[in-house]
Amino acid sequence: MQTTENFTKQDVAVLAGLASPVLPIDENASDETLDELEELLKTAGGLCAAKVLQRRPSPEPRTLLGEGKLLEIAELAKLHDANLLIIDNELSPAQSTAIEKLTGLRVMDRAALILDIFAHRARSSEGKLQVELAQYRYLLPRLTGMWTHLVRQTASGGSSPIGTRGPGETQLETDRRHIRRRIQKLESELENVRRERAVRRHRRENTEIPVAALVGYTNAGKSTLLNALTDAGIQAENRLFDTLDPTIRKLKVSDTLEILISDTVGFIHKLPHNLIDAFRATLEELEYADLLLHVIDLSNPRWQEQAEVVRRQIRDLGIETTPVIEVFNKADLVEVELMPHGSDMVVISARTGAGLSDLCTLIARHLGAGRRRVLVELPYSEAKRLDVLYKDARVENVEYLPDVISVLAVCEPRTLGWIRFYIKEDRGAVT
Repeated sequence: MQTTENFTKQDVAVLAGLASPVLPIDENASDETLDELEELLKTAGGLCAAKVLQRRPSPEPRTLLGEGKLLEIAELAKLHDANLLIIDNELSPAQSTAIEKLTGLRVMDRAALILDIFAHRARSSEGKLQVELAQYRYLLPRLTGMWTHLVRQTASGGSSPIGTRGPGETQLETDRRHIRRRIQKLESELENVRRERAVRRHRRENTEIPVAALVGYTNAGKSTLLNALTDAGIQAENRLFDTLDPTIRKLKVSDTLEILISDTVGFIHKLPHNLIDAFRATLEELEYADLLLHVIDLSNPRWQEQAEVVRRQIRDLGIETTPVIEVFNKADLVEVELMPHGSDMVVISARTGAGLSDLCTLIARHLGAGRRRVLVELPYSEAKRLDVLYKDARVENVEYLPDVISVLAVCEPRTLGWIRFYIKEDRGAVT
């Protein structure tokens, strides 16, 4: 899919959203989410003319916002020479079309704006594949509204009622078929990416190096932290979604522990499901991490709300059982009395380097904790791993059962990292 620039320096937008008690909390608009939408617009290269928040008992089914409010927005757009209306809530294709007709403005929702930013930021071939797939999945149900100006190719011309359609095809049907074929091709290519990642991951597991993954709200400072810890040399700027392509680097945590640490795409309020699905190949890396480093921008007044968004995404990805260290970043911008305290959390400044040694100590405590006695069940397809256990662990008992090889072994932390998927029972620490 050729990426088209939705924004130019001349694009001026009115931002609008709906707050309603019948909408789920994470789908409501608010002053805060409109502020964030303005930041997204700036990231995309547009200018904000005005922000409008409507509070209604329930959404207007046809236009989401009330028609009177939309007419006010149209007048506001004329006053500020705005050519674009961006809705903070998700719009159905029919709602987008109805709002465009009513206001005469080009209309996007939050999801479309985020997709546009991702399309501009993707650099690797994998990232471009993922964004293109998300764009097509977003576009497919919206084709009808885009092609209402076209007519069916019949001998008489015009729209044909059921039963009188000519032998030709509509442009709409042709495009749908093209897009579905393209989606299938992209899904196939991304499946190949997933297989390649699985091979690389398998190699990492065989080297027995634990993996820590950076997660967090967009612009929390994950890339800056990775640079500070590993000299990764990643471009890190103060803008949303600056990193889309994952980066993995080695980190020597202590004299006896070396780990891999990976950077991932940031999360945000109302991250489009199409993007989450398309970036599954990348986010899958989180599923195989031994430890999550949840980076939180302590200087942001809404850091608690942002942290909850990330926690919810972690739950949605099914990785809530993975150990988490909460890394409160940008401490150099916050008063000392506001610093959080507790176990499995650390306060740092990736920019100045403050607290990084405390973070490494906490990582070592999680990934370098002592030996444990575990009961492992290896499928026969993974029988070769038994040789690795004999080499790197103290094997105390082996039973060849009908479906699995049952192994009781005392394992070092590095071994526990790759064997954890096969652990049937953890019998505790061994001194």
